[in-house]
Amino acid sequence: MAISHRAALLATVAALACVGTGRQVSAQDAASASTPPASTPAVVLPPVSVTASPISTDQLGSFLPVTTLEQEQIAVQPARSLGDVLFTEPGITSSTFAPGASRPIIRGLEGVRVRLQENGFLSGDVSAFGEDHVVPLDPLSADRIEVVRGPAALRWGSQAIGGVVNVINNRIPTVLPDRTVQGRITGGWNSGSRGWNGVGTTDVRVGNWVAHFDMFGRYDSDYRIPGGRRQENSGVRTDGKSAGLSYIFDQGFIGTSVSHFRSLYEIPGGEEAEARTAIDAEQVRWSTRGEYRPGSGPIQRISGWLGFTTYHHEEIGAEHGHDHDHDHDHGAEEEIGAAGGRVVHGGFRNRSWDARLELQHVPVDTGIGPLNGTFGLSLEHERLRTTGEFLEYLPPARTSRYAGYLFEELTLTPRLRVQAAGRVEFARITGSTATFPGDNLPADPDAELENTGRRRSYTPFSVSLGALYDLPWAVQARVTGQYVQRSPSAAELFSRGAHDASGTFDVGDPSLRKESAATAELGLARTAGSFRFDTSAFVSHFDDFIFRALTGNSCGEGFGSCAAGRDGEFLQTAYGQRDARFYGVEAKAEQDLFRLWDGSVGVSGRYDFVRAQFSSGGGNLPRIPPHRLGGGVFWRDGRVQSSVDYLHAFNQNRVGENETPTKGYELLNARIGYTARLDDLRSANFSLVGTNLLDSDIRNVASFKKDEVLLPGRTVRLLMTVSF
Repeated sequence: MAISHRAALLATVAALACVGTGRQVSAQDAASASTPPASTPAVVLPPVSVTASPISTDQLGSFLPVTTLEQEQIAVQPARSLGDVLFTEPGITSSTFAPGASRPIIRGLEGVRVRLQENGFLSGDVSAFGEDHVVPLDPLSADRIEVVRGPAALRWGSQAIGGVVNVINNRIPTVLPDRTVQGRITGGWNSGSRGWNGVGTTDVRVGNWVAHFDMFGRYDSDYRIPGGRRQENSGVRTDGKSAGLSYIFDQGFIGTSVSHFRSLYEIPGGEEAEARTAIDAEQVRWSTRGEYRPGSGPIQRISGWLGFTTYHHEEIGAEHGHDHDHDHDHGAEEEIGAAGGRVVHGGFRNRSWDARLELQHVPVDTGIGPLNGTFGLSLEHERLRTTGEFLEYLPPARTSRYAGYLFEELTLTPRLRVQAAGRVEFARITGSTATFPGDNLPADPDAELENTGRRRSYTPFSVSLGALYDLPWAVQARVTGQYVQRSPSAAELFSRGAHDASGTFDVGDPSLRKESAATAELGLARTAGSFRFDTSAFVSHFDDFIFRALTGNSCGEGFGSCAAGRDGEFLQTAYGQRDARFYGVEAKAEQDLFRLWDGSVGVSGRYDFVRAQFSSGGGNLPRIPPHRLGGGVFWRDGRVQSSVDYLHAFNQNRVGENETPTKGYELLNARIGYTARLDDLRSANFSLVGTNLLDSDIRNVASFKKDEVLLPGRTVRLLMTVSF
């Protein structure tokens, strides 16, 4: 497929913006506060989390740890995907399988255990079924990204047993803007990939109607790695656009939007790079959302979501052997598709519906304090189809989930709040798979696998209890306990073939039971003043934790080729269940030291780790992130924002079976930005950002390609944002 339409779209956006980004602010989490100009007193941030709880109140604080990145912070990240933006946040990393495909990992949990969504709508992709699959939620389209660390399944379902990542934007406007027309244009250039990116967004108000439009694009060639080399076959071209319309009235709003996402990205490392493998992905999403706030009666808020998504992607690569006569400059004129010896090997299709209805009742006087609560109903339906080579890996499957949940929050004193919640879910997964011998080896090499239809039904339930207490000096303590269950995914149940992304031949288990986790967590946070911090400590015990383990066999493309040993093209893995335990700590802090001119000089620090072991028989879980320790210094005033940040990742020697240790790394980043006020309605920000300034070799423990693919080396980025 030609990429000229992507280049044209990107050129349009980049030409409007030239280079730049928005103002960098200091808040990195929902529990850390921005440092205002020295002439302005510090203020407490308003509550920003919309994903942890469906209860809307004027009170501060979240019962679960929430990381929040605003648009200004997102813009300065050297990100090509959602996972890249979150890679260095405490408790969060990403898979970094390819520049165009990097999925967030929360506290060592990934894939089907981390729910991805946009404005509360299911992402509707297939990224949980393969590390090489794109997440169609590009950070360029985000106004804010919220990450709920720890189990968030009580609102969002069993897919969020490890956490939820919510990309928030204004594609469905929910409030009337102050001006008739407002928006921003952002563009940037980076030296590492010789790439450009840009985004333009605008909101137009006519009476009570608000229309939203946005358009974004990125164009990256092979990125530079330490030593002056290029990571072969790592180019990315992505573009997207959306249009939305809302009617906003005194008691609520109703709106709808349509968005389109497309990405053509290459897979670096090993045979994929030699074969010039690329994935061409496209998604179309229709979303409708509304809210009504009655002026009287027992219900104070009624909220609804309804969305439909179609997604497909094809894997393309060399037809016969490897084509080494390819010019890897990746110019805009290059054709990537069936031309130049590339053919379509197969693909994935996914159609999904999701709907949600929430009713928040008016506060009830219980005699010991006011009680706020929300009851919700949700349904999700996904129809997954595979084509070509991937039909052998995972035959078509359907997944349906229906759930009801209840949140109740009781204010016992002005300082103490408690929250209890429960959820019951019904899940049905329909598909087909073969019957495998006990040793996962073929009795007859010439025999072919025969599928039989399978249907599994589960009823996971979840409960939680939490408390928030306001301590002296604006410190808030939180403690939560949760019991959460998850039903297996279609891939865990019905896989039965070679998976190129991970280099494995996966064998599912249609007899898998529900997975459950009991989690206890303690947190302390201070969101105002000269010293701001957020820290959490947690422990989770999983019963029947679902995992993939190497069997000691290896295979070719078909099951008949499987044999003992590691001589085959794909290492054979089989899904199983064992009890497991996770525990860890996350901490982040900022301290203002003194005033300099009209600004404030301060220091920051951060630390995180997670340990994951099997409870019975011992052993480490694979691909768990290492300890990370870092700090920095910053100076900010009303116009200039500057910082230097350092992060050290320790060696990871506590590895899973058949996994190799991973060497640690040093990551040094710096940035400086200047905001110019053009007039009362317009401003412009210019920024210079340097990443991996030490040009360190960075290998990601969580990546299946850590031995073949290095993360980007020293990179300089120029950015500019114009707001109007």
